[in-house]
Amino acid sequence: MSAAPRFFCSEALLPGTTISLSAGATRHVQVLRLQPGDSITLFGGAAQRERQTATDTASDGRSPSGEFEATIAEIGRRVVRVVVGRHHLVERELARPLHLAIGMPANERMDWLVEKATELGVTVIQPLMTERSVVRLDNERALKKTAHWNSIAISACEQCGRNQVPEVRSVASLTGWARQLGNMGTAAGARLLLSLQPGAQLLRELLTQQFIRTDAITVLSGPEGGLSAAEEQLAVRHGFQPVTLGPRVLRAETAALVALTLLA
Repeated sequence: MSAAPRFFCSEALLPGTTISLSAGATRHVQVLRLQPGDSITLFGGAAQRERQTATDTASDGRSPSGEFEATIAEIGRRVVRVVVGRHHLVERELARPLHLAIGMPANERMDWLVEKATELGVTVIQPLMTERSVVRLDNERALKKTAHWNSIAISACEQCGRNQVPEVRSVASLTGWARQLGNMGTAAGARLLLSLQPGAQLLRELLTQQFIRTDAITVLSGPEGGLSAAEEQLAVRHGFQPVTLGPRVLRAETAALVALTLLA
């Protein structure tokens, strides 16, 4: 397929139908100065996620969403209408789900982290408030931030070619999240805790072992200053194995992305 501009679409996508793009996608079309007759690519609609035929199902049992060709039919001041074309069963996902639980870094670093983690193929991002978190969000601000981070993930998918947008979950406390994780038992797969404590195993070494060959991986990383000793102990009690990235102390967002890169 050609490198046509890509747009996320939350509604069902069916070949031959005409749909209106979202307000955000409409603005993007206008910024790119696209014209009626131009080709674009759509992904993320509800219909293809529900497809369960043998030809659609991935080897790991998940149902891939793929992407659709589309042609711009009409461009107005506030609306862009497109005709949905052929469906292409193409995915650019990792071989296994990769979850990131992160003590939210301050300022704009969380925005940057969500963008880059999406590009690296992460499946779920769980923002956490921890003892040393600089960022403290009440319920209203947390909801706004979560919506903002989900929009960043969508934009990153449009840019990098992914057809499955990672889930940015609601902000949670580390204690509450660990309690929920504990109820899952071993269903969450391998659990890795980024730690500077003595005895933590080098992640590069762990990657060569059978332990890491699992259906899913959850990486827990702290904010600036890392997790407290009590929080690390809590994580270990919930099945997390302490791992280190090396002798240097990396920034919170850097450490998380290095770990994702090694595991991707």
